[in-house]
Amino acid sequence: MSAHGSSVPAAASVAVHPRASAIRIGLLLVLLALALAAPFYVYPIFVMKLLCFALFASAFNLLLGYTGLLSFGHAAFFGGSAYFTAHAAKVWGFSPELAILTGVAGAALLGLVMGAIAIRRQGIYFAMITLALSQMFFFYCLQAPFTHGEDGIQSVPRGHLFGVIDLNQPLNMYYFVLAVFLIGMAIIWRFVHSPFGMILKSIRENENRAISLGYSTAGYKLGAFVMSAALSGLAGGLKALVFQFATLTDVAWQMSGEVILMTLLGGIGTFLGPVFGAGLVVTLQNYLATSDFPVTIVTGLVFMVCVLLFRRGIIGEFYASRIGRSLGFKAEN
Repeated sequence: MSAHGSSVPAAASVAVHPRASAIRIGLLLVLLALALAAPFYVYPIFVMKLLCFALFASAFNLLLGYTGLLSFGHAAFFGGSAYFTAHAAKVWGFSPELAILTGVAGAALLGLVMGAIAIRRQGIYFAMITLALSQMFFFYCLQAPFTHGEDGIQSVPRGHLFGVIDLNQPLNMYYFVLAVFLIGMAIIWRFVHSPFGMILKSIRENENRAISLGYSTAGYKLGAFVMSAALSGLAGGLKALVFQFATLTDVAWQMSGEVILMTLLGGIGTFLGPVFGAGLVVTLQNYLATSDFPVTIVTGLVFMVCVLLFRRGIIGEFYASRIGRSLGFKAEN
């Protein structure tokens, strides 16, 4: 109890380290250095896949962690953009940057349509509507001529970036994916820390109060939904170029489940949590694929352990620890 009789939050008892900002910047620089050196020590395709899913999970966290909206339909944006990007690159002959922008634009348009319908409801009703709309898009992709049904779009050319850089070279492709990933993360960080992002957090905490302050919450939620869809599309378009194909797996409901799992494992409402969660899931899938262990069962066991021991997610628990608080880390939820 304080001298005035009010209780002091436990978090306030941990003093922030005087050089916390410098330490956080140092940690980020170390992570960046590891990312730059990764293709020389790890299979580049694996790291590129990890970066694509890390961006996808971060885009999903923008909606769930900072706006409080749980979507079961984000596979539509991820996979839809993969199809749009693959089609634009292979059939229309677009350069890689234009093909990805086409995919992002298509995902944003899908987000606008789906979001305009879904945000009319809240909670589980919102989640179920997004799932239903995503499944409708899945069956459209199954029947649409340009997707080639169950065969998908294969042999997608990577092309030359800006007509100069040959993306068929593994290192060129890797650093292109890394650059797009960093740009996407920077957009998310700026979006979250803008006045728009602050309003989204207030809507997450108490939507009725935000309405009483005069904010049109439906418009803000739709804006967050479209932004999340566009960034998910950026990740999907990258994945289509990395693996040079787009299939129904990218738009299936299981993909929506995977991105939810990644975000929960890493930590909802944390900036680096979804990146860590995506890395954990992709690593498990990659190294268990050639073993006798069933990937889904092992992933489920890891999820159970994290739910029981790390209620805020792995990175979320670190943020809440004495070390995390002394460094000035904090979750947004």
